[in-house]
Amino acid sequence: MAEKSYLDLKSEVWDEKKCSGCGACVAVCPADALSFAEGEMVVSPRSNGYCKQATDSVPCGACYAVCPRTGDQPAGTLGTYLELLSAKAAFEIPHRQSGGAVTAILANALDLGLIDAVVTVTEDPWTLKPSSAVITKSDVLIHEAGSRYSWWVPLLAALKEAAVTRKYTKIAVIGVPCAVQAAARIRASDNDLLRPYAKAIRLVIGLFCTETFDYAGLVHGKLEKKYKIAPHEIKKLDVKGKLDILKQDDSHLSVPLADLEDTIRPGCRICTDFSSLSADLSAGAVGSQAGYTTLVIRNDTGKGFVESAMRNKRLVSGPGVDTAAIEKLAAAKIKKNAKK
Repeated sequence: MAEKSYLDLKSEVWDEKKCSGCGACVAVCPADALSFAEGEMVVSPRSNGYCKQATDSVPCGACYAVCPRTGDQPAGTLGTYLELLSAKAAFEIPHRQSGGAVTAILANALDLGLIDAVVTVTEDPWTLKPSSAVITKSDVLIHEAGSRYSWWVPLLAALKEAAVTRKYTKIAVIGVPCAVQAAARIRASDNDLLRPYAKAIRLVIGLFCTETFDYAGLVHGKLEKKYKIAPHEIKKLDVKGKLDILKQDDSHLSVPLADLEDTIRPGCRICTDFSSLSADLSAGAVGSQAGYTTLVIRNDTGKGFVESAMRNKRLVSGPGVDTAAIEKLAAAKIKKNAKK
């Protein structure tokens, strides 16, 4: 059977506004024909019109094979796992989001050579604009800790830079569930064009996620225009049932998520994966006490990275995890987004 091309992806996913914006198709396109435009609420990639398969009848199908929005969506709450624990970094991380556990695990892995690059998200401190990035030094990773994953950026677009351009062979990918699903598809695929990426991905860490917000719609449309808060006035943003805003003067403001509905990306409205079910290791603040990170160790790969960080005293465990709190949010997301 012939592989499906970007035209199939366009008709089945992009035109139906199902695109998650993960950037996986951009990363794996061998012709570099796909990209995301700048601007508010960009709901899918654009093509320059050339496709090796559709144009030249050269077998490809890479973009379709990695898309997390084709086929059925996962609908588990916590999923399968080996161990569930709360933990925090054993060293100071100035801008950590919760317990800093993910940063501690990755910093330890970089320092030991267990990984040689991290594909992640960074943000500009003045504009809060996120971008996908490749980080190779633990001090840089620690400096960038706390960058928000609560608004959209095509994270996996940087995977091509890491695996193909810079030829790193031990890459950690950290992202929200759609990016994690795409990474899982890359790892599982028998498409020859995806093997260099699959071989290079050493670890996948998934973040808990209810939905992602469009950057321009959230920061400029809501926070600046409606709430009169400029990006440089914001110290930290957090999503826990509402959008909590900590300003530079240490004052707080909470914005109901219902007020942000029009800034949610359309593709998020069909996602039923809260806890990054396809990751090696999932992480989030839900279920742990303040100052700790919940870690869902899903397989031996994730377990090995966590245990290494603990052995090297970069990570310490904390009190038990409230699994009911995680399952409640996960079930609410499934109920909200699952097809009726």
